[in-house]
Amino acid sequence: MKRIGLILVMALLAYTFTLSHTLLLISSGIAIFLFGMFCLEEGFRSFIGGLLERLLERMTSTVTKSLFFGIVTTSIMQSSSLISILSISFISAGLISLEQGIGIIFGANLGTTTGAWLIAGLGLKVDIATYAMPMLVFGTIMMFQNEKKSKGIGYLLVGLGFLFLGIAYMKEGFETFKTHIDLTHYAMQGLQGLLLFTLIGIVATVVMQSSHATLVLIITALASFQITYENALALAIGSNVGTTITALLGSLTANNEGKKFAVAHLLFNLVSALIAIIFMQPFLYLVDKTASLIGIMNDDYALKLALFHTFFNLAGIMLLFPWTTQLVTLLNALFRPYEKDLHQKDDVIYLDESALDFPMSAHTVLVKETKHLYQNVLDIIAQALSIYKSDVTSGMEVDEIIHQRNKALFVDMDAYYERNIKEIYGKIITFAISAQGKFSQENMYDLVAIKNANICIVEAFKASKHMQKNMLKYLESSNSDIKTEYNHIRKNLISHLRTMQLIFNTDEEDVAILLLSKLHVDTQKYDIAANKSLDNLIRTNKINYTMATSLMNDTTYAYTIASELSKAAQLLFVHEKKELKEGREALILTETEASALAHEKQ
Repeated sequence: MKRIGLILVMALLAYTFTLSHTLLLISSGIAIFLFGMFCLEEGFRSFIGGLLERLLERMTSTVTKSLFFGIVTTSIMQSSSLISILSISFISAGLISLEQGIGIIFGANLGTTTGAWLIAGLGLKVDIATYAMPMLVFGTIMMFQNEKKSKGIGYLLVGLGFLFLGIAYMKEGFETFKTHIDLTHYAMQGLQGLLLFTLIGIVATVVMQSSHATLVLIITALASFQITYENALALAIGSNVGTTITALLGSLTANNEGKKFAVAHLLFNLVSALIAIIFMQPFLYLVDKTASLIGIMNDDYALKLALFHTFFNLAGIMLLFPWTTQLVTLLNALFRPYEKDLHQKDDVIYLDESALDFPMSAHTVLVKETKHLYQNVLDIIAQALSIYKSDVTSGMEVDEIIHQRNKALFVDMDAYYERNIKEIYGKIITFAISAQGKFSQENMYDLVAIKNANICIVEAFKASKHMQKNMLKYLESSNSDIKTEYNHIRKNLISHLRTMQLIFNTDEEDVAILLLSKLHVDTQKYDIAANKSLDNLIRTNKINYTMATSLMNDTTYAYTIASELSKAAQLLFVHEKKELKEGREALILTETEASALAHEKQ
């Protein structure tokens, strides 16, 4: 159905172009401008790389800083869409708070008004098409270079070239248009005209998905006297509301936090538009007075429109910014987290498509989702040991846990895997592979290590599944010796799981390094002690051959659980950032060093 609609629209446009060369010229200008915006965004993505992400993380510690970050970055990049998508990605990943994200988008709305100033002040007064040509030539040459930054600069130059060329085409189109048709005959005055043209501005921006493109169209039409000043102001208000479509579309694949951000963006632009409509006359008075003070000619409506665009966005910030905290509270109340039924399949919490736009977001959500998977695996490993996850996380002594949990606890491992592990594990691996293919090896995050950590976690689960059968059998055995040995396995694994929890919960690098080294030593010690104990039991005939075989196999499974979880913890910690990898690896005991140390202490 969509394809048929697209074909009909294309056919209608083609027919219209045969009737009017002027409409073709204006439409070409819009298309070229939009393509220029796309190239400009791609240029900033590749040229800036992780710099923009690191700046966002460091320079948004307060809501006020977030506001200024939004103003400055949008003024430089002339793309509120890119800032919106970046903010959604970072909020969804938990790198910045919703409150900080709202501050950014408030600033981005003001920053985007600089585009109107550039178009009205420069684009219409200078023959910018002459500057577009060399930019396109040099930009195309740079785009074909292999080096990433050169490609990025190429995209920037080509983007600017197409922006300038698009403006020139639209300007020429409207100049030609006015010799044939005077659109001012369709002008509407009063509240009815204000509301109608605001709606037209919204629709135009939704269709083009660029408020900049709509503003260029408005300003070039205004400069050619094809629309009245009052109607142009209404169109500008509409373009401001229509631009929220980007954030709303970007939030469709985001989590709850991303959706809250998109709604906050929509609320801000709606309130700003409402203020502009209600107080249109005071705004017009303010624009006229300010224009005369800063030297804008009384009949320079293009610059006066840019001034109006700035004023009503500034008014929106002044009204809503002090209420940011209350807005966050309202959004949290509207978007409450979904409570999952205990028998319902668990699913990913942090992974979403928006995080794939930026390396830092992709890495962060992968780490968080891996920890989510680990908590599920911890739960089932604990049950395989006939204890509960709460026992591991409690402050209870290990001997006391063993004493209290002295009965076998059956759990359907296969059903648990299908319900709480399989879906999450599959999506993590798929997401990691997608991220690997999207980002270059130059970025600072090692996504392969995260993928391998998940494989290790699932291998630990498989080992616990194999171990469960005999664990259930011998925990209630009349043979106290075999029962004691299986309780030793439980004790050691409980201690191991507790150390894992400490590693995942600590923010101190030196503490994590010490705990990882302890994990390696404990794993080796446990294996040595278990083998010695097994030899002694067989020699003294305290257990039969069937018990000995079971204990030998389960000792290996227990060792696999411990070693695979240790590998996962180390992979997540050591490979977290490539520039820290060598330093961290040097401080953690290797498997050989841990084995030697374990043998010394036996």
